[in-house]
Order: sequence, then structure tokens, then C-alpha cells
Amino acid sequence: MAKEKSSDKESGFKRPDGRKVDELRPMSAKVGVVPNADGSAMFQFGNTIAIAAVYGPKEMHPQHSQNPQRGELRCTYNMLSFSVTERIKPGMSRRSQEISKITEWALKPVVMIDNFPSTVIDVHIQIIQADASTRCAGINAAALALAHAGVPMKGLVSSVSIGKLDKQLVVDVNKEEEDWEEGEGATDIPITLTSDGKLTHIQLDGKISTKQLKEAVELAKKATEKIYEVQKKALKDSVDLGK
Repeated sequence: MAKEKSSDKESGFKRPDGRKVDELRPMSAKVGVVPNADGSAMFQFGNTIAIAAVYGPKEMHPQHSQNPQRGELRCTYNMLSFSVTERIKPGMSRRSQEISKITEWALKPVVMIDNFPSTVIDVHIQIIQADASTRCAGINAAALALAHAGVPMKGLVSSVSIGKLDKQLVVDVNKEEEDWEEGEGATDIPITLTSDGKLTHIQLDGKISTKQLKEAVELAKKATEKIYEVQKKALKDSVDLGK
């Protein structure tokens, strides 16, 4: 008996916005969006827009915080109060602090921070419009901003959110899908990979089998290859414009 095609499996499942299960929302990226920063970038998934600005490497203050063996990467993630329909309280929340730390972990494996002892590189991420997958958009923007700043890196990282809606895995979750309430509900799995497919970050909010988790990682690998091409083009375009 012939194997069932993936399209046959998907035929009974409809995403709220009509996308295929492995389809990303329209993406755009641009570097040099914050003139006063050492490096900056914008990354957009559909209606989710993140802007990242990099300052440094610069001397770490206070002096007792300096590490003579290596520098520090310090990320700050923040959702602006007007980024969502219902205005949120401005300033850092517990969630913002958590995502700031997660972003550091996702980026550190590719940033050659040992080249800059006793210094700090500050990465500020602002979500100016939110429609889910904000941490992933922020990581993508931050990686671009670091590259634009000329910080030595082993490569870029690309991040995407894989969702499980009831029993179906989907790529690049939007807000409507994030709030999915049918069947078993929604599971959100943000995943970050290097350009050569190495995992630097994975989170799991919900329940999923080991088999489906492996499938989610494979979906993320294919999706991040597409994201990487968008990031790479943004950097190439900035170089071409500078000629």
C-alpha cells in the first residue's frame, strides 16, 4: 500500500489564516534602522515586528563586574505598551526578564565573546507590534543587529515557533493559533538553530510526544533555512547600498 502523502494528512486541517501547516507568514528584514546604534535590525513575521539595537563591545561597568577572560552578552527584551490591542503596562515584566535571558542563551553559542575581555555587548530588543512569535522575531532581529555591528560571529541563528494545534504541528504560530482552544488546545515550541542546523534554544509550553517533538525540530530546521535566507539578503542589501 502506498504511503499517505503529507498533503493528504493536511487536507482535513485548516489554519485560521489559510496557510499550509509548514508555511511561514510573509517575512521582511532590514539592517541599519537605528542610526545611533553600533548595529541594528528589524525583523517581521506577518504582523509581528521586532527591532534590535546593539551597543558595544564597550567597557563593562561597574569595574568589579568585568571578566578578564571574556566579555558579556547582555540582552533586554521589551514589548512596547502599544504593541498589542489591549495596552500593556510599560517596563520590564517577569516575562520580559525571562525572554531576555533566553535570548542571551540562544545567541551566545555563535557570538565570539571571548575576543572582548572585560567588555559588554548590549542588545536591546523592542517589540513594536505583536501577533505571537515575538521572542523568535526578537532573536532573528538581534542576530542581524550583531552581524550589522561587526561583532565577530561563527554564523547567524534563526528562530521560529512550531505549534501543535490539537494534534497537528504547524510552523510560525500567530496569535489566533497561540490562543487555540479546540481539542487538546495549543502547544508552543520556540526553536532557534544555527545556519548549519545546530540547536541553540528550545522551549516547550504544553504537552507533546517524543516522536512529535522530533518532527517539530525537523519542521523548524526547514523553516529556519528560509528565515536565514531573508536575514542573509538583508545583510547583503545593506552592503550593496553602501557601495
